[in-house]
Amino acid sequence: MPLAGKFAIVALVALLFTALPGGGRALDVLLALLTIAFFTAIALFGYRLYHQYRFQLDSLTERQRLVLYSSIGMAFLAFCATGRMFDAGGAGAVAWLALLGICSFGLYWVWTQYRSYG
Repeated sequence: MPLAGKFAIVALVALLFTALPGGGRALDVLLALLTIAFFTAIALFGYRLYHQYRFQLDSLTERQRLVLYSSIGMAFLAFCATGRMFDAGGAGAVAWLALLGICSFGLYWVWTQYRSYG
């Protein structure tokens, strides 16, 4: 199927959600289901990674493990609070980005520390 046909199908579905009565509520339900599926996939991926790299995680120092798990936990909390932080305005969005930046730096720090010993 050519790209224009796929684009037309997506545009038609979007038109149905906006034009039909109750389409807004159906779209809210669909987005909630997609969000749940996305976070479930991330959780399953994290579970699989944990079991696959359990030996490497056990070989980390206590400090590295603390930073790793704290970064993951803080990122999870930031994603859970996304709606509230964005509703707070520009400062909330900046704080959300700062939290994710700190989490990313923590994960990067643990990775570089682990790689420097190997």
